[in-house]
Amino acid sequence: MKGSANLNVMIKTARKAGRSLVKDFREVENLQVSMKGAGDFVSRADIAAEKIVRDELMAARPTYGFLGEEGGATEGEDPTRRWIVDPLDGTTNFLHGLPHWAVSIALEHKGQIVAGVVYDPAKDEMFYAEKGAGAWLNDSRRLRVSGRHSMIEAVFATGIPFAAKATLPAMLKDLANVMPACAGVRRFGSAALDLAYVAAGRYDGYWERELNIWDVAAGLLIVREAGGFVEGIREDQDPLESGSILCANGQLFDPLSKLLRNR
Repeated sequence: MKGSANLNVMIKTARKAGRSLVKDFREVENLQVSMKGAGDFVSRADIAAEKIVRDELMAARPTYGFLGEEGGATEGEDPTRRWIVDPLDGTTNFLHGLPHWAVSIALEHKGQIVAGVVYDPAKDEMFYAEKGAGAWLNDSRRLRVSGRHSMIEAVFATGIPFAAKATLPAMLKDLANVMPACAGVRRFGSAALDLAYVAAGRYDGYWERELNIWDVAAGLLIVREAGGFVEGIREDQDPLESGSILCANGQLFDPLSKLLRNR
């Protein structure tokens, strides 16, 4: 797919940050790690990757705003546009030597996500989408959500709260409701890649609570452009504002949502 100038900047930036992360991933045992909160780590590699992303994006579009996981928010001269960035989604995987983590970059315009990139450097998979132009993997593969109709054949992804997060009881109820009805539930540790995998048809759906906007902004658009349905776990929730997200293909969204919403 030939994308816009903005999308091309995002893809180039994600690749550059990915190269830096891969170098550090090879020496993961030597990383200097500080504690950011219970079970929530930040590494030198994470901060360095966000600096690369910020520098590249702001050099290309200096008037846009910027929101990053590590560096916080910067207002831009153009109040209608901002970058939303997670330079390393799946930090705990990264620090344990698990090759499942991603760079996530989204572009927001007037409150709507209009472009998104999720790059998995370990597997060299670039998932990306622009509003109204479909979702794609690498140079030419068009993404579509799965075509499965039956819950008992479906595999879903989720995120299980760690440490003392308040949503653990709700998640345990979710698992008790969903697991008997499907072929399996996976917890791989990267919300951005969970969403990208739904878009690619690898998962049939995904849900999670207590997320941040940078975790899901890019992946949310990629799922929608691949034909998936995306809402909050409660119908009145906006996934970007609430941090609660539920998505699936068109055939499985209703049965999955009923299991999660009807307590």
